[in-house]
Amino acid sequence: MAKQLFVVENLDDWRADFPESSVVHVDAYLTQDEYLNMRDVQVINLCRGYRYLSVGYYCSLLAEARRHRVLPTVKTILDLSSKAMYGLDAETLDALVERRMLRAGHDAEQTTFFMDIFFGHCQQEELQDVARQIFETFACPLLQVEFQLQGRWRINTIKALTLNKLNPPQLAWFSEALGRYQRTRWRSPKPRTPARYDLAILYDPADPLPPSDARALNNFVKAGKKLGVSVDLIQRKDYSRLAEYDALLIRDTTRINHYTYRFAKKAESEDMVVMDDPTSILRCTNKVYLAELLRTNKIPTPKTMILNKQKIQDVARLIDYPIVLKIPDGSFSRGVSKAENREQLNEIALNLFKDSELILAQEFLYTAYDWRIGILNREPLFACQYFMSKSHWQIVNHGPSGRFTEGGFKTLPVSEAPAEVVSVAVKAANLIGDGFYGVDVKQNDSGVFVIEVNDNPNVEAGVEDACLKSELYERLLGEFVRRLDQRRGV
Repeated sequence: MAKQLFVVENLDDWRADFPESSVVHVDAYLTQDEYLNMRDVQVINLCRGYRYLSVGYYCSLLAEARRHRVLPTVKTILDLSSKAMYGLDAETLDALVERRMLRAGHDAEQTTFFMDIFFGHCQQEELQDVARQIFETFACPLLQVEFQLQGRWRINTIKALTLNKLNPPQLAWFSEALGRYQRTRWRSPKPRTPARYDLAILYDPADPLPPSDARALNNFVKAGKKLGVSVDLIQRKDYSRLAEYDALLIRDTTRINHYTYRFAKKAESEDMVVMDDPTSILRCTNKVYLAELLRTNKIPTPKTMILNKQKIQDVARLIDYPIVLKIPDGSFSRGVSKAENREQLNEIALNLFKDSELILAQEFLYTAYDWRIGILNREPLFACQYFMSKSHWQIVNHGPSGRFTEGGFKTLPVSEAPAEVVSVAVKAANLIGDGFYGVDVKQNDSGVFVIEVNDNPNVEAGVEDACLKSELYERLLGEFVRRLDQRRGV
């Protein structure tokens, strides 16, 4: 059985009535050769904090370097440092939390509940399996979990506690939980097979209309494990860390004058595999460029005009009302308006010209739904029908208060989508590149018409993956692996 070594920042933090243990000051552990040369040891890091570059952080960092088994690991410390990092793992436990909280009798009269988990044990026996799973996911000696009732019970926050801040009841529970822990043979986790590649997924947790929801992001992480790819979720603040990875998948709404484009450019300059690449972002996000590209290559589209302020009066001679007006870089139905007459046309155009020298006017083709064909490396990946929002002419209806409503959807196997729709979508996407695209197509009695090509199409759990399930995520990440292997000559 491995020797257990309890490391503290102040020896007074360890009380005389605690179970007999080997206790050492952190300074001694960090600097004395006696501990450097130890083998078959488990280090329990009970420092007064785990802040980045603190002595508590270095304790776990050097323990790992010395091949000591340590609680918490540096990864756990970093995971617990922000809700954005641990949120997805916590979300996977929510179904279990809901069942156990209801069984334990927690109802709507109590909307917040705190639970201390010390060495994997909690004081609520009916929630012990929850505590054990949380501890196995975030192996930290002292944890406090906040559960909230938000329609259903779920984990709201998870934070590490420190020994010196425990109150008397918590100290008594610490002593009991420690005794239980010491009586249980500690098993080293199975060594993980090193990941073939490291992939970063850029996302924005505050985006109300993200390209991928939390469940989908978690599915990407699971697919990565299956393929031997380590997947990390990163945000805007992680720009300086980008070069640590082999590849970047952008699951954030892309724009040119925006950090997403800078991330793509940086990844490209570091010779990383990136989807979508900056050229694709440049071509797809500007609808003026896209309209000209499709027209030049004879891809069928609704009647379209590129307008400046002088041409606004000419549009009605070529396109019948109602006329759709678009800003060049809108997304998710934003920056798109419909003019029913000349008065509305002038009013809408005047407003749009405040932000862009050119705008788009397009023939209005009403259909109950738009086709979205997902294209990966020039091959169709999925086929969805996005239905218009109720009593509205767009898929997403943005209200004046910032709220929005969305229409329904239907996902079909690619083989069951109309061949003409799939074919024209592939042709349109191939004009952009060989990345990952979503092509919006309308179909009516007159034929099929490409509306636009999106460089970071939605992948939401239960929607675009409804037919392929986990295979969709594996095929996407598998394309990263293929390209990385190709670069390395594997």
